[in-house]
Amino acid sequence: MWALRIKGVEYDYIEEDLRNKSNLLLECNPVHKKVPVLIYQGKPIAESDVILEFIDDVWKDLRYRILPEDPYECAMARFWSKFGLDKLSPPIWKWFTTQGKEQEDAYEAAMEQLLVLEKVLDEKKFFGGERIGFVDLSLGSLSYVIPIYEDITGVRLITSDKFPWLSAWMEGFLGLPLVKEHLLPLDKLRPSSSTSHC
Repeated sequence: MWALRIKGVEYDYIEEDLRNKSNLLLECNPVHKKVPVLIYQGKPIAESDVILEFIDDVWKDLRYRILPEDPYECAMARFWSKFGLDKLSPPIWKWFTTQGKEQEDAYEAAMEQLLVLEKVLDEKKFFGGERIGFVDLSLGSLSYVIPIYEDITGVRLITSDKFPWLSAWMEGFLGLPLVKEHLLPLDKLRPSSSTSHC
């Protein structure tokens, strides 16, 4: 959705109840049975990064490229996106969904991977430089869910003293109008004091 907005492409958005998946979702993504799915000229395209690349290829002449045009920079963007999916997201999810020693180990693993990303940002506003690009869009949802996980667990994963560039990136990404207008405000999702963590 963010990529389509960046490109200035009009689209229809369909909200999906993930607890009661529609026939449309199951038909469009029979392999993974999950969102997002982009339907283009009646043909479904699944998986976030695949969709991002597809959007960038189909509408390559509109506004600007999401993936860098330089082959090396393009390869690096794909690499860091895959890093986020394979190396960062799993320990963050495990940290959020487990307890005890398993949670502590997941926390340490997540911190290790976050330090890697902190070095990649290295004083840049976005992973793509001065404007958002492929890696920002690929990892952008983490900037939204991590504060929610932190509130629920009562443990801070990303602090500005330990991760100044990641903290600034998260704030900058969530502050973008095209991102902000499509997300519920975080304070509406913050758990009440009666909410307990599983």
